[in-house]
Amino acid sequence: MTETFQPTRRQLALAGGAFAAALAVGPRRAAAAGLRPLRFGIGLKSMSAVVINTVIGEALGYNRAEGFTLVPRALGTNANVQVAVDRGDVDIGIGVPAFELPLLAKGEWGKDVNFYEYTYPYKWDVAVLPGSKITSYAQLKGKRIGISGFGGTEYPVTKDVLKNIGIDPTTQVKWIAVGEGVAAGVALQRHAIDALAYFDVGFGEIEAAGIKLHFLPRPANIPLIGGQFLMAPKKFLAADRALAVGFGRSVCKASQFILANPEAGAAAFIKMFPQTAPRGSTTEQAVKAVLISIGRRIRLYRPPYPGAKMGSINPHEFVAEAALDGLHIKDVAPLYTNDLIDAINDFDPKQIAAQAAAYHA
Repeated sequence: MTETFQPTRRQLALAGGAFAAALAVGPRRAAAAGLRPLRFGIGLKSMSAVVINTVIGEALGYNRAEGFTLVPRALGTNANVQVAVDRGDVDIGIGVPAFELPLLAKGEWGKDVNFYEYTYPYKWDVAVLPGSKITSYAQLKGKRIGISGFGGTEYPVTKDVLKNIGIDPTTQVKWIAVGEGVAAGVALQRHAIDALAYFDVGFGEIEAAGIKLHFLPRPANIPLIGGQFLMAPKKFLAADRALAVGFGRSVCKASQFILANPEAGAAAFIKMFPQTAPRGSTTEQAVKAVLISIGRRIRLYRPPYPGAKMGSINPHEFVAEAALDGLHIKDVAPLYTNDLIDAINDFDPKQIAAQAAAYHA
């Protein structure tokens, strides 16, 4: 059972003040005439290409077609997103099992439900500098492992993986928060840490900055855990089902668009969020940086299960992660629903691929 990572509702509520100001930040644009604003909570300190397939539907016209305009809110941490969804400060947020499962195990889950899986497992790795004497996860025992922060998903997941290979993650390694993106790569480059645990897009951002990395081979039988979801209150899904389906369909279309033409997807993202481009870069350079950062992630848009529809949720992921965490959960059904998946996938992927092929930013 992972320790220090089982928030109670009270602990989550204390996080409320941390993101109160963030709710007022976001893109400063008026809602398009006749379109309903949909407030979307993201567990990041600032906008990043890590959520590209959830946001570019705005630029591609998918949101307008569904009758809404997206208002993304970068709330800092996944815990803050959980609080915002619970309180109704956002309509939909990103859900992660690392926060949800402990609440379910304590009997404190019940208001919300995951209804679309926008990124499938497995997305985390551990990297070292080229030439490092560390060549396997087993050699991380006694080492300093960097993470973006203790609220990041790489922390509990990597702890679980280490525990699974016989390393006590609480006593036999030292965890050091080194910040997000390039800052994490610089910490490794300067030998402030021995290894860096991070996720696919984060590593891509580091590589896009010219920092060389060597990825340790993953241990055998890595469990399919750690998917990320669109999460909403049950009452929202009941009252605004069409809006939830519309957002899910937008994300699904955007995922298909990026898979068909990654460069076009990156261009749409930079057009929406030019502030995310590396300082002093041209548009072409900015698009290239996004492409490098999302290179590993886009493979995870499609489910790794034969015949499964995009966005569908496999409950065995929750079961496997709960078991790895040592959590005793009899039923994971309260965490998810697949009731919206058929409606979300009710479009022609060939038309999306054609749009992607013809796209000009």
